[in-house]
Amino acid sequence: MNDRTVTSRTRGLRVVIIGAGFGGLCMAIRLRQAGFQAVTILEKGEALGGTWRQNTYPGAGCDVPSHLYSFSFAPKPDWSRTYARQPEILAYMEETADRFGLRPLIRFGTAVEAAAFDDQRGLWTIDLVGGGRMEAEVLISAVGQLDRPAVPDIPGRESFAGLQFHSACWPGTIDLKGRRVGVVGNGSSAVQLVPEIAPAARHLTVFQRSPAWIAPKPDRAYTTDEIARFRRSPVALRLHRLGIFLSLEKNFLVFGRNGFARRRFERQALATLARKVADPVLRRCLTPDYPAGCKRIVLSNDWYDTLARPDVDVVARRITRITAEAVETVEGGRHALDVLIWATGFRTTEFLVPMRIAGRGGIDLHDAWSAGAEAHRGVTVAGFPNFFMLFGPNTSLGHNSIIFMHEVQAGYVVRCLQRLVGEGRRRPVMDVRPEAMAGYNRKLRDALDRTVWAAGCNSWYKTSEGRITAQWSGFASRYWWDMRGAPLDEYHFAEAGEAVWPGATGAVLDRREHAVT
Repeated sequence: MNDRTVTSRTRGLRVVIIGAGFGGLCMAIRLRQAGFQAVTILEKGEALGGTWRQNTYPGAGCDVPSHLYSFSFAPKPDWSRTYARQPEILAYMEETADRFGLRPLIRFGTAVEAAAFDDQRGLWTIDLVGGGRMEAEVLISAVGQLDRPAVPDIPGRESFAGLQFHSACWPGTIDLKGRRVGVVGNGSSAVQLVPEIAPAARHLTVFQRSPAWIAPKPDRAYTTDEIARFRRSPVALRLHRLGIFLSLEKNFLVFGRNGFARRRFERQALATLARKVADPVLRRCLTPDYPAGCKRIVLSNDWYDTLARPDVDVVARRITRITAEAVETVEGGRHALDVLIWATGFRTTEFLVPMRIAGRGGIDLHDAWSAGAEAHRGVTVAGFPNFFMLFGPNTSLGHNSIIFMHEVQAGYVVRCLQRLVGEGRRRPVMDVRPEAMAGYNRKLRDALDRTVWAAGCNSWYKTSEGRITAQWSGFASRYWWDMRGAPLDEYHFAEAGEAVWPGATGAVLDRREHAVT
């Protein structure tokens, strides 16, 4: 097959990407740069941005430095702060989409209901919510993990007569002045929004589920001289970005199960708590009883100061019931409220829900993942040909930038698709070999067992049964290195309609039965 034929097949290969957040934009840009032109992005919202379009609560921002929380191929020299806020991040995404001509590729207000692989034709059939159907040779999920708000099922929740909402569904305008406000949760969203709303509220009550480990956030405005230098010198900008990356990489050492770095971090964090919170009762309430890193470490400079205010209460007792006017806790506690805000995170272990994805022989992806989601290198799943994921199982980070991971995964997918069209088949399909996927995940689980995430605490990193499905097991640079040299003979390449090779779909079902060891 000559180069002209390969180029023609590359241009004509139909690729559908689900989601127009950072992952979807990255994937589309890299595909177009590689010559794949028949690319469509399906976005359920009316605008791009993913979680950065959805989360507009006061103080919403990123806990990864701005120059690293952006694409390496689309640097922004004029970030206003070391840690950008939501409006600036969303504006960057919109500017990047325009810069690379992505808007014509996006179908807004288009949610995927289900997708099924046709073995004989080698095509994905994609059913859309509200009607409509599409077909594509390749399906890529870039839906992320922080798009489905989680609200605990507490008796009486629907009976609350005041205003209540999840932090990811913040009303466009709301005046909290003179109102009694309750915030349930104390993770990243709560730590960002509580200091912003406390001065306005008549009284603020924080219902703490478990205290967070807090680290200082070295946030400041970039000077005009710094911005001018970054604009003038791309080399200076790249070096600044590299310095940030390396400084964050070393933070992975905190996640060692019994590491010196973790114990050092804990001593420093507890010293900050003692310095900031004079009240011994409150200080005891805010002291974590689990190792640092087992749950997400939160960055903040004003969380402790806010909780120490006289008009702020921290309630560490379990909520038992919600009435029309109050939240009730164990031991008879009753807290009258006018506004109830759920800062309770997202349903992070339910990958790709509520979409239904059916692979070879009609096997349902959620059935295959009934013991916990897993994938080969976080990107592909045996029995689901020509299907790829960005931000799939075990690719999240607790110490570095997910944008870096998106770029690594997008590059890997492009390499896979180049090999797919290069095979010269009329209806080409590729599927990861079950033994390759099983071997990869055995090593992954062994590495995860040596991290603090395997400790006893509950977190959004793992399922209720204790299977770690969110986090990558090592340094981000290790993921890049492994993906860069990953052999594509881990995949079976075939013509659509060929008999399924022995054990392919069966291996997916067997994994479901024996996944948790």
